Amino acid sequence: MHPDFKAYAEALHPKFEALIAMAPVSGGNLPKIMPARGVYLFSEGNDHLYVGRTNRLRQRYGDHCRPSSDHNSAPFAFKLARIETGFIEKSYKAGATSRKGLSLNEIFIAAFTGAKARVRAMDFRFVEEVDPTAQCLLEIYCTVALRTRHNDLENS
Repeated sequence: MHPDFKAYAEALHPKFEALIAMAPVSGGNLPKIMPARGVYLFSEGNDHLYVGRTNRLRQRYGDHCRPSSDHNSAPFAFKLARIETGFIEKSYKAGATSRKGLSLNEIFIAAFTGAKARVRAMDFRFVEEVDPTAQCLLEIYCTVALRTRHNDLENS
């Protein structure tokens, strides 16, 4: 293994443990002092659902669950709304099942609004990671280790 990659790999599990050990927050009750960059986790109890990474942690949390967030800002809630409404298949062609089309569908809008509220009520944990490569690897590590079913690592 390349020594640079090995160093990254060896740092993953301690960061993962710090993420899991964090006392979760919910309902928008973020600590006054928190890092800007890192990896975050949304869970419902012991059911770990979604891992993400960002260079603007506080704002990214709000993007995921703010009532005014759109489909580009709140992809996790958008995915939950797709599941709830049965619009599972992604469509990259203009039409009723495209992101834009679903954003005009009243039933989907209601599900998306509810999903953002659900995300806001979830347990939220985070760990600081400023290095972009380490951040990317840690997101993947956590996704695999926690088997978060709402992370999609597929290419389109």
